[in-house]
Amino acid sequence: MTLNAYLASEVSDPDLIDLIDRIASACWKIGQVVRDSALDGNQGHAGTVNPQGEEQKPIDLIADDIFRTSCVQNSNVAVLISEEVEDITTLSTAQSGGFVVAYDPLDGSSNLDVNLSVGSIFAISRLGADLDPLPEGRSLECAGYAIYGPSTMLVLTFGARVVGFTLDVTAEDYVLTQADMRIPAEASEFAINVSRSRHWDAQVSAYVEGCIAGPTGPRGKAFNMRWTASMVADVHRILMRGGVFLYPTDAENQAQGGKLRLFYEAFPMAMITEVAGGRASNGQTDILDVTATSAHQRTSVILGARDEVTHFDTLKSHT
Repeated sequence: MTLNAYLASEVSDPDLIDLIDRIASACWKIGQVVRDSALDGNQGHAGTVNPQGEEQKPIDLIADDIFRTSCVQNSNVAVLISEEVEDITTLSTAQSGGFVVAYDPLDGSSNLDVNLSVGSIFAISRLGADLDPLPEGRSLECAGYAIYGPSTMLVLTFGARVVGFTLDVTAEDYVLTQADMRIPAEASEFAINVSRSRHWDAQVSAYVEGCIAGPTGPRGKAFNMRWTASMVADVHRILMRGGVFLYPTDAENQAQGGKLRLFYEAFPMAMITEVAGGRASNGQTDILDVTATSAHQRTSVILGARDEVTHFDTLKSHT
């Protein structure tokens, strides 16, 4: 089944179908730009920083332009929230019921120079009667990501199940390859940036120590650690074969609220995780229940196998 056929069978709103189709096309183009980025000289530094103070590459700005240009061609898009742009973009046609699209146009771009997988993340919600551009996590109508690896994949959820499409370049179409992606209940892998261990609190340290202690430790089994510094790649691996992803608040980033951004990283990945049978927490509450206050709000993220995330939360009371 092609993406267009799937959308026609599962989505009743033609405006939402059109928007997803435009986002899919944008991801196709971004994947091509990623593929050619070394040849085109787009992996260096652009000389600018994003709203989080991170150095931008030319390809970050190119990906943002592609994503933005595709979205605004849908006349019902009211608001855009991008990782690469400081201000919320409110379109002149914005009205109640219009789409709010929050997106990270190129997650993990620091991995490009070593040819590892990167991706795009997005979330779609509706502008309410009060025209507040900051959506609530439980109000998302669609969440998804594209991953640019050995093949380009588009992963989507509208709330019923998580589906994966693989780009067939020869046929020039996305083809359904995963009809119901589910996170395995048993976790034996965890993904965390161990270089930050000096900043961890006792809860995070206790969790990691329990995992690496192996069969003779408190968890009674062996865990493998995986970390790619690309949220898309790490979460995609968890969807495909299980595990848990952690980017917790620590002593260094606590004042900022954490590292990952709520609207265009944590919210969409939390929705995907929950629909796939997992759980996404900030260590205190489910991420989709976090109150939004600003466009580039940060948060702690622990997501993956439901029981594993719950186990992490229980460690707080023992540390």
